[in-house]
Amino acid sequence: MAEGTTSRTPSPAPPTDKIVGDAYLNRRTLRRGSAGWLLLTGLGVAYVVSGDFSGWNIGLSKGGFGGLAIATVLMGAMYACLVFALAELSAILPTAGGGYGFARRALGTWGGFLTGTAILIEYILAPAAISIFIGDYVESLKLFGLESSWPVYLACFVVFIAIHLWGVGEALRFSLVVTAIAVAALLIFAVGAFTDFQAGSLDDIPVDKDAFGANSWLPFGLLGIWAAFPFGMWFFLGVEGVPLAAEEAKDPVRSMPRALALSMGILVLLAVITFFASTGARGSAAIQDAGNPLVVALQGDGDPTPLSRFVNYAGLAGLVASFFSLIYAGSRQLFALSRAGYLPRFLSLTSRRKSPYLGLVIPGAIGFALAAGTGSGMRMLNIAVFGATISYALMALSHIVLRRREPDLPRPYRTPGGIVTSSVAFVLALSALVATFLVDKDAAFMALGVYAVALAYFAIYSRHHLVARAPEEEFAALAAAEAELERD
Repeated sequence: MAEGTTSRTPSPAPPTDKIVGDAYLNRRTLRRGSAGWLLLTGLGVAYVVSGDFSGWNIGLSKGGFGGLAIATVLMGAMYACLVFALAELSAILPTAGGGYGFARRALGTWGGFLTGTAILIEYILAPAAISIFIGDYVESLKLFGLESSWPVYLACFVVFIAIHLWGVGEALRFSLVVTAIAVAALLIFAVGAFTDFQAGSLDDIPVDKDAFGANSWLPFGLLGIWAAFPFGMWFFLGVEGVPLAAEEAKDPVRSMPRALALSMGILVLLAVITFFASTGARGSAAIQDAGNPLVVALQGDGDPTPLSRFVNYAGLAGLVASFFSLIYAGSRQLFALSRAGYLPRFLSLTSRRKSPYLGLVIPGAIGFALAAGTGSGMRMLNIAVFGATISYALMALSHIVLRRREPDLPRPYRTPGGIVTSSVAFVLALSALVATFLVDKDAAFMALGVYAVALAYFAIYSRHHLVARAPEEEFAALAAAEAELERD
């Protein structure tokens, strides 16, 4: 809790809030002090690293090399600005709610629920999609003769949820090891691919002469830059989830900003070398539709090489790292929303090992059902991206509002550039949101449908049953008390 607020008495809870006792919160407690800055940094990279192995390259078919390059720079700027804003917010409000908690303080209960729901859509849909991609890798590698089908998806959810149930410290250490393998493989890939680098291969996609502003670098014209936004996001999608570990972190006020900055720095480096090494080694046209672009960049249509086989296996490690960490993020977001009464309160119960077991199992069951029932990993990821962009805009707005409304709030870490930085993130997030309709409007409307159902539930029921003593609600109550004191 921020210094300077602990001595003040919060105003009475609104009549719709449920007053709970210590027993309620004791059954909904996470294991504190389990993650230092190193594990948090590994978590931030783990969320994202699978995106370096596949998916981003489809942006080449939307914008060409130049279009995707510009989109990646703009989306990288969006994430950098957002991460700086989140570093400040997470030092002020170190709770498991992450973005939902920030929005709850700044934008009220509706803003908190809108943000939390958007984040939850991202963190439930993304693991479902990645489980399908893991199945595809297992099949392509001919591991144990398995095909990409529901038994593989089920094994992913069962095994990795079980590790999370074991304990957060053990889970994050496992994630760190697998992430380190994936990152090392990307660096080794880059060394091998750059030996075949040819600058002339970068812009070899045929030009659409009917597109406005089209040229060899922008073969689909200026609009192609915008259409490539969601794929430029793939190099960074998920890093914003680090603050969800705030309640389980060691000294979150210091470790959270450090971990966010280090994660972002590592991801920028990986994005640059992966993008240039892949396109320069084999050409943008060759990898634009590939399911495993790094392998294609190394071997083309030829026989597998020892290095391409290694990268193929490492791609599986990257997928596992992201799948594993996204399950963690989804469970913590669900836990926080449930503990505060935005979702059914039984979902936030924790085990003896302080793991939110229902918050892990129920989203896992939903994710498995979606993976097994649809088999469309790309469609689910597009829905996840839609939810992510909404949450980014609302989190950036939360930073702006808190800076303006509570300028004297103690801030152990201050965002460089202040509201200018978060305003850049806000504008770019809205631009990325609109771009999702250019890529897959059906996925965008599906996400809107889920969003509408969730908001109806909140409007009709859960906003009348919030829990007054949940950490995010207590922060809000303290803010209200301070406002009353200033008026008096």
